[in-house]
Amino acid sequence: MSDIRHKFSRRGLLTGAAGVAAAASLPHGLIAPASAKAPMLGASRPTHYRFKLGDFEVTTLYDGALAIPKVHPIFGKNQKIEDVQAYLTANNLPTDKMTISFTPVIVNTGKDLVMFDSGYGEERRAKGAGQAAAALASAGFTPDQIDVIVITHAHPDHVSGLMENGKAVYPNARYVVGDVEYNFWSPKSLLDSSNKNMVRRAQAVHNNLVPLAEKATFIKPGADVVTGITSVQAFGHTPGHMCFHIESAGKRFLIFADTTNHYVASLAKPDWHCAFDMDAEAAVKTRKKILDMIASDKIPSAGYHMPFPAVGYVDKMGSGYRWVPASYQLDL
Repeated sequence: MSDIRHKFSRRGLLTGAAGVAAAASLPHGLIAPASAKAPMLGASRPTHYRFKLGDFEVTTLYDGALAIPKVHPIFGKNQKIEDVQAYLTANNLPTDKMTISFTPVIVNTGKDLVMFDSGYGEERRAKGAGQAAAALASAGFTPDQIDVIVITHAHPDHVSGLMENGKAVYPNARYVVGDVEYNFWSPKSLLDSSNKNMVRRAQAVHNNLVPLAEKATFIKPGADVVTGITSVQAFGHTPGHMCFHIESAGKRFLIFADTTNHYVASLAKPDWHCAFDMDAEAAVKTRKKILDMIASDKIPSAGYHMPFPAVGYVDKMGSGYRWVPASYQLDL
């Protein structure tokens, strides 16, 4: 008996038993009709996630994601490609492709509805991003309810959702932008740069942010956006990149924007350069400073490019860190 048992896999035994049970349930002599085939529906994911933070309410929005046909040298550009690929493989990640997602955050203070960054808008909608306005609706908000829009930095995936068809998407909002960041991107001379990436990024600012400048407040690190929301210097990714510290009723949260751009590589290997960082060494110092603070103070946080819903914690791990997605901690 034992010899026979070894000839069957566990899967075979289970599927065989299921078939016998189904056949036994049919009237004698009848054959089971073929089951109807349901159509493939395509991939799906939630469009928003909401939780309480003291007296505030925080909502993250899924703006979508873009497929990228390479990992190195975007991440680990100062490392050997085989070392980057080996680390990706060890972490169950493909070595030749990835996706990058985009997650604006909304904080409802009870007095102000504050939105951080705007997503990609119509610029990349056909390629899978630019879904923030649709996610806003599914989260129960309308564009005219947004009181304040905070720009963590002026890269296209953060500002391109501000305008659509030449009109402001959020008609009643005022805007808050770091003065260092705006002063860097707003000169028209950048549009004549020989660097194509620089021109593309500057064009996004001139198309989407500059037309709204008269409704904007330009702040320095340490300034309050509204009561309970304070800017934190995090220069490096861009000249004026900032994080934002949220606090309500003794509960803290940090929006760290693009301090990290990959949930494994940027955290476990904070010294690895990222092609998206304009000043790579400054970005490394900022990354370590911000991640140290989050890990030491055990602050829940949101990263713009962390896997959706992009909310979690950071643990120290040797010379680096690890991203720990939130489970039920913020739902209690």
